[in-house]
This record gives sequence, structure tokens and C-alpha cells, in this order.
Amino acid sequence: MDDTRPTTRTPHTYDSPPYDIGADIDALRDALTAHGITLPSLGVDPLTFAAWTTRPPLVALGNCNAATARRLAEALHAAAGG
Repeated sequence: MDDTRPTTRTPHTYDSPPYDIGADIDALRDALTAHGITLPSLGVDPLTFAAWTTRPPLVALGNCNAATARRLAEALHAAAGG
């Protein structure tokens, strides 16, 4: 499976800098916003960002309250056709 994904800039592989993980975070934030969902601490995980050598940093989804978790579950169920 090819591990490249285009970004708004130049396509890079996930395995080598300077892959723009920010574009993926922005896309996720936009998709969540379209469903009325906000994850306030959505961003790059600082520990994996600091240690980025062969793998890109993880996306930190952060904590959310029960109402946000419920809206997220509903949106995922709806997208899955259920």
C-alpha cells in the first residue's frame, strides 16, 4: 500500500520529514466542525513530534466531554450508514 498522501503543498511520504501533518489536522478539524463537533485540544502530539525520526508525529485528539463524545459517535455511525 502506498503511504503517500497529497497535501496543500507538495506530497511527501508519512515516513520522512517534512510531511505536513498540519494539513491532516486541519482536514479533521474541518470535518468535525461540519458535524458541529469541536475537539479543543486537537493538534500534534508534542512527544512524538519531538522524537520524529522515521515516523510522523501522532495526532492528539485530546479529551472531550460526554456530549462531544456522543456527537462524534453519532456522526461516525451516520457516516457508516447506520
